[in-house]
Amino acid sequence: MKIIAFVKQVPDSAATVVVEDGKVSWGDAPLVINPWDEYAVEAALQQKEAHGGTVTAISMGDESAKEALKHALAMGCNEAILISDPALANVDTRATAEVLAAAVRKIGDADMIFFGRQAIDGDAGITPAQTARILGLPMLSFAASISVEGDTVKVERSIEEGRQIVSAKLPAVFTVVKDFGEPRYPSFMGIRKAARAQIPVWTLADLGIEAPKSVVSWPEIMNPPKREVTCEFIEGDSPEEIAEKLADKLIAEKVL
Repeated sequence: MKIIAFVKQVPDSAATVVVEDGKVSWGDAPLVINPWDEYAVEAALQQKEAHGGTVTAISMGDESAKEALKHALAMGCNEAILISDPALANVDTRATAEVLAAAVRKIGDADMIFFGRQAIDGDAGITPAQTARILGLPMLSFAASISVEGDTVKVERSIEEGRQIVSAKLPAVFTVVKDFGEPRYPSFMGIRKAARAQIPVWTLADLGIEAPKSVVSWPEIMNPPKREVTCEFIEGDSPEEIAEKLADKLIAEKVL
């Protein structure tokens, strides 16, 4: 079985993100693998262990994205590929999906393609579905469990209303949620192996496509306006007096 897991490098979730000179900055906070993508890698590795085959981790970004790929390799992926090209700076989700779909086609004969639920930086959560649409493959999202029998895959989806069982023929695209199970920790040997790994870089020319055009752009980025918040304690000799003062204050502020 040939399996692909897409991962992304993002700022640490504890980072304070601000806009400086029209550009997004997270200061000295480290870049990490997107937490949702660890679940995608875990699901991919479990399918490899159950049915045999290989798992290829793929990321799109600059040189720093190799760290996310090395994390996936340390978890157990067989190989990793970085897609990097100056023409891909500031592309939207649709353009990203075109590039990822081209990578899937270049690898060829993929049976299962895994994504995390969403990326914590953009939070759009639509790139997996767009990629599936471009590839013409079924999309099985919010997977909490996955079982494969022959060329049929059954997924238990975790949705707001509860659980939903869906099935499709392979190949297919999946997004994975936390209910799937805790991702494994990279092993010591895996970390050593990943540190020595030579990760190939594919450009748009390698993928055989031209720079995709974005349909969404960000002409300006700014910090949200600051909110001045003050806290006032209302005191009184009795609960009744405090309540009366509170009511007067709410009326004065036109809350009531």
